[in-house]
Amino acid sequence: MDQERGTSSNDQQFQWRSYYKTLLLLSYQSFGVVYGDLSTSPLYVYKSTFSGRLHRYQDEETIFGVFSLIFWTFTMIPLLKYVIIVLSADDNGEGGTFALYSLLCRHAKFSLLPNQQAADEELSTYYRNGFENRNHISSPLKRFLEKHKRLRTCLLIIVLFGACMLIGDGVLTPAISVLSSISGLQVRATGLHDGTVVIISCIVLIGLFALQHRGTQKVAFLFAPVVIIWLLCIAAVGVYNIIHWNPRIYHALSPYYVVKFFKTTGKDGWISLGGILLSITGTEAMFADLGHFSEASIRLAFVCVIYPCLVLQYMGQAAFLSRNFSDVPTSFYESIPRPVFWPIFVVATLASIVASQAVISATFSIVKQCHALGCFPRVKVVHTSRWIYGQIYIPEINWILMVLCLAVTIGFQDTTVIGNAYGIACMTVMFVTTWLMALVIIFVWEKNVIFALLFLLFFGSIEAIYLSSSLIKVPQGGWAPLALSFVFMVIMYVWHYGTRRKYLFDLQNKVSMKWILTLGPSLGIVRVPGIGLIYTELVTGVPSIFSHFVTNLPAFHQVLVFVCVKSVPVPYVPPDERYLIGRIGPRPYRMYRCIIRYGYKDVQRDDDNFENHLVMSIAKFIQMEADETSSSGSYDASTEGRMAVIQTSDASCTRLVMADADDDIGASITFRSSKSETLQSLQSIYEQESPSLSRRRRVRFELPESQHMDPQVKEELLALVEAKHAGVAYIMGHSYIKARRNSSFLKKFVIDVAYSFLRKNCRGPSVALNIPHISLIEVGMIYYV
Repeated sequence: MDQERGTSSNDQQFQWRSYYKTLLLLSYQSFGVVYGDLSTSPLYVYKSTFSGRLHRYQDEETIFGVFSLIFWTFTMIPLLKYVIIVLSADDNGEGGTFALYSLLCRHAKFSLLPNQQAADEELSTYYRNGFENRNHISSPLKRFLEKHKRLRTCLLIIVLFGACMLIGDGVLTPAISVLSSISGLQVRATGLHDGTVVIISCIVLIGLFALQHRGTQKVAFLFAPVVIIWLLCIAAVGVYNIIHWNPRIYHALSPYYVVKFFKTTGKDGWISLGGILLSITGTEAMFADLGHFSEASIRLAFVCVIYPCLVLQYMGQAAFLSRNFSDVPTSFYESIPRPVFWPIFVVATLASIVASQAVISATFSIVKQCHALGCFPRVKVVHTSRWIYGQIYIPEINWILMVLCLAVTIGFQDTTVIGNAYGIACMTVMFVTTWLMALVIIFVWEKNVIFALLFLLFFGSIEAIYLSSSLIKVPQGGWAPLALSFVFMVIMYVWHYGTRRKYLFDLQNKVSMKWILTLGPSLGIVRVPGIGLIYTELVTGVPSIFSHFVTNLPAFHQVLVFVCVKSVPVPYVPPDERYLIGRIGPRPYRMYRCIIRYGYKDVQRDDDNFENHLVMSIAKFIQMEADETSSSGSYDASTEGRMAVIQTSDASCTRLVMADADDDIGASITFRSSKSETLQSLQSIYEQESPSLSRRRRVRFELPESQHMDPQVKEELLALVEAKHAGVAYIMGHSYIKARRNSSFLKKFVIDVAYSFLRKNCRGPSVALNIPHISLIEVGMIYYV
């Protein structure tokens, strides 16, 4: 017994050591990704705060009041709101605005995605751990919000507005961070003009954006040490300034100085809040980047390192300013002791690049999530890391960000003006998060409405005061994020509206099953060897474009599969739950449906084995259906059967065997391709010219001889294998969307001009879905929506 207890105790100690080791490692890595933006704020906070009317109050009491405001703001928002409360509202480990919206859509019917199914709720990642009660009594507030579509639309618009502000953050953060760090040169090189500083900053920014395609993992190992060294340096400088200039600064930790500050400065003090809020810019990254780390690691890094280091730096800079008020424009660099100026300048420049890199990467993720919600045109998404899932690069967005960032840097040329814009963008995102969190407390955490109201009133009132101060500065640069957000909002809403109208047209004009049954197993045309993959957005029924195909094409393939690639409001869909397979019509029709589900954080990689996975999944479905039919003794051949989740990694459900083309696995029934020699030679030439195709794994499907297989199942599997070996064709509708003649002028403009322009200038569906060009068939069709 003692030996068993000793062994158990050793196992527990090993588990705890492993846990703490992982926790410390994640905390270390989080410095380079999460805290780059937040830790570089001391470069420009005091300069922006005293840039307006507050420069009239050149006394120690005002400096003490400003530092007290920074301290309590830093304590209330990042520490109390985010670290203690908001980090707990993760969506299966993911954070950010879309994570909160996703949680709300799954626990209440707020989603506007039209192709959701009951089967989606069976996903293992659909409900959060501890909140899986699906049959709880809905509250009157929940029923009210679910009933009114306009309120759900408003919720989506609020989320999109927050996303647009985050994209604006991706433009402004590199501009203000790099410009602030490079401007430190003017402290020692006094003859350096502002124009030269701007040119150097632009060169750094161009280099930063030009390296994005290589992926952050190439230099990620440098990020964390840079930020840690930066934090230790500014904390040490802060301690030095406190001791050397004004040890009494610790008195300003009392909130009494906040009250005294507003009594003295009045309206001027309120206007200066737009500069003070820059001390908490980058706070949202703690929640938005949660998916790469863990709650405990981010909390540990903030409480043990970030919070004390930044408080010491702000306190030390305030101590320096209380004796050197004339140095406000360059207070950070002036406060650095002369012997260590250049090392800290280099570290500051590197830290600003790290901060910019983290926000740019976050912008790519935001755009990807907007696209998953059907609110952004199709763009190229490149997965930059084989090991770190979720690191992506979007070329179009990267170059747009670079152009906008350079325009902001050259156009404003002043960190104070950029700070006015930056403050509005960051505080708007925090304000949106506060409102969404209040809804999460009610509908996801199922707490009393009073708790949500207290959260909303306390943090919402603080953020509303800061936001109102920032909005005063709209004419002085604050218009920039609002203009950017307006443009991106128009793009997102037009795309969402057009996509939704197209889906509703398909839904209302579905082909009836009665019409298909009257055509017979041949569908009224010649059935030729091969598999035809018909892409559609419908998850039920047969789309109207199918009848268009039947009318225009003289022959159709032996096996038809209606493929729907759709997004589900969860961060990730496990690979074994990705494929939903079903049957359309009776067995002799050889018509199937395949729904491929992705989460909003999933990246649709160029999967070379898609066709093979699809054939194996259909074969498993045929076998599962036969097993259920034999056990129940009934089979409904008149309607579309139910959908079944097919695990692609489980090969135990099917008799079909997949092997490399050169392997020999013994006695089996095999088939040769029915393509002519001309077609085969053309395909081999195309594959040689396409490296991605030439690298694909060549396989053949075989059906081993078996004495215990149902004849109908065997016949269907043989037909599937024969069709696969004959070749696969991808069939898509080349749709043209037009507004009806009796539509309003606004609708005609949105559909015929704006939506049409976006469709023509974004990636085509075939490219986005990685469909081989040589196997693609497109048939034109006009949608009058």
